[in-house]
Amino acid sequence: MPSSKNCIAMATATTAVRPFLPLLVLLFIGSGCAALNYEVVWLQMMSLIIGSSAISIGLLLGIYMGGMCAGSLLLSRFVSRQAHPLRVYALLEAGIGVCGIVVLLIMPFIGGLYTEIAVHGMAGLLLRGLFCMLCLLPPTLLMGATLPAISRWVEATPKGVAWLGFFYGGNIAGAVIGCLLAGYYLLRLHDVVIATFVAVALNAIVAIAGLRLAGQTSYQDSSSAQPAGLFAMPTGSGPVYMAIGLSGFTALAAEVVWTRLLSLNLGATTYTFSLILAVFLLGLGIGSSLGAVLARTGVSARAALGVCQLLLAGGLAWAAYALTQVLPLWPFDPSLSPSTLSTFQSDLIKTLITVLPGALLWGASFPLALAAIGIHDRDPGAVVGTTYAANTVGAIFGALLMSLVFIPEFGTQRSQQLLIVCSAISALLMLVFWPKPHDVDQLPASRRLGVLGMALLVVAGAGWLAQTVIPVPPLLVGYGRFAARQLNDHGKFLYVGEGMNSSMTVSVLPNDVLSYHPEGLFIGSPQQLNRLRARIE
Repeated sequence: MPSSKNCIAMATATTAVRPFLPLLVLLFIGSGCAALNYEVVWLQMMSLIIGSSAISIGLLLGIYMGGMCAGSLLLSRFVSRQAHPLRVYALLEAGIGVCGIVVLLIMPFIGGLYTEIAVHGMAGLLLRGLFCMLCLLPPTLLMGATLPAISRWVEATPKGVAWLGFFYGGNIAGAVIGCLLAGYYLLRLHDVVIATFVAVALNAIVAIAGLRLAGQTSYQDSSSAQPAGLFAMPTGSGPVYMAIGLSGFTALAAEVVWTRLLSLNLGATTYTFSLILAVFLLGLGIGSSLGAVLARTGVSARAALGVCQLLLAGGLAWAAYALTQVLPLWPFDPSLSPSTLSTFQSDLIKTLITVLPGALLWGASFPLALAAIGIHDRDPGAVVGTTYAANTVGAIFGALLMSLVFIPEFGTQRSQQLLIVCSAISALLMLVFWPKPHDVDQLPASRRLGVLGMALLVVAGAGWLAQTVIPVPPLLVGYGRFAARQLNDHGKFLYVGEGMNSSMTVSVLPNDVLSYHPEGLFIGSPQQLNRLRARIE
């Protein structure tokens, strides 16, 4: 039986404030910058092997995020809690840099191998997926393990959990910098070799700094928690994992829809995709920091998470309204723009208006989910890993299902309505269905009526918001960012379709000229258009 003095010493060791936490935020900024730099570069290199179709890109995204998910789960199982967290983090960063160089060196040989043995159909798709997995799995496993590794350095208190939110936000802020750096500068003025070595240099700086900090501090895990299983979850935390999984699902699915519709409003260029991703990540980073601050205040993390998901349903409805009813009529004609900077500023404002509200709420949800689960005497690496994995698994399904199934089969209107419903379900899990059924039965009658009223309010609000979403306007599909200029001179639209890779429309002008518009462009000879018109009629 330990003495009271020993118990106090153990509690102090467990909850003492760790040094260098603000500096670690800076290291996570560098880590995120390198990670997104790699992602942009690898997507560029992989396009030479797997092509640029929606199926290939969706498959690549699934493998990339799946590797990060596996890494977040495997760390707590294979890395001892006695290992110094800063040293583990530094070694992970060093390993990512080594993998970056290896991928750069072997990619040409893999491209040649695929050329020699390439086959068509599903077998070819699986072969491309195998090549992607072989290249990306090792570095993405290491990337996914970084946050769970460093989580063992924080104190097991609400303030400690809040620092995890700051780390997550810093990582995303760095990702914004890396995305813009690679997309707008390194790949535009240099090549994949220079871009890769910039990311490797960042990994090296972070690794060296981490090793130096580890050498200046001591670490001893005094927790009595037993090693967690691969999918071990704290008792009663199932609803939180479901909620954060749905949050990840709606986040990546919405990003797919928004990229599709914003490409019509801004033009489908590489710069547009980089801008959308940068604003999305910026919102996640700011939201994560705000969620971390909120978690430190002592408010109910469960209720705060539920409110975030409820507000997210409104954010999704607002984005749908902006994309289909505000931005197409934006009073700005790019052809009359005095400079490229003016056009960029207009596009940035449009993207911020659409993407930022939802991204802020998704970012805040992650640290609030960690606070709702709680660390206490559990392995922080296991808690963070399972939470991150739940969010990532939802994101993988959201990206793949939205790009390969929902948009081609149901269109962007029904897809956005589905996302609003999913956000409402996530809110219900936190605000209404968190207690077990027998716990609800034990509540006073007035409290049960309050729970029922909250459920009805959430359901009614989600239903109303879903009804506000309209189909993509034919004018937007037909004329893209020049829709406002054609508002009174667009003729009659005969057909509007949304496919897996693009949208298109067919219209007939008052002078009986038939126009075919894929993604706001005109294609087709008069003979081809007449044949198309005959088929439609």
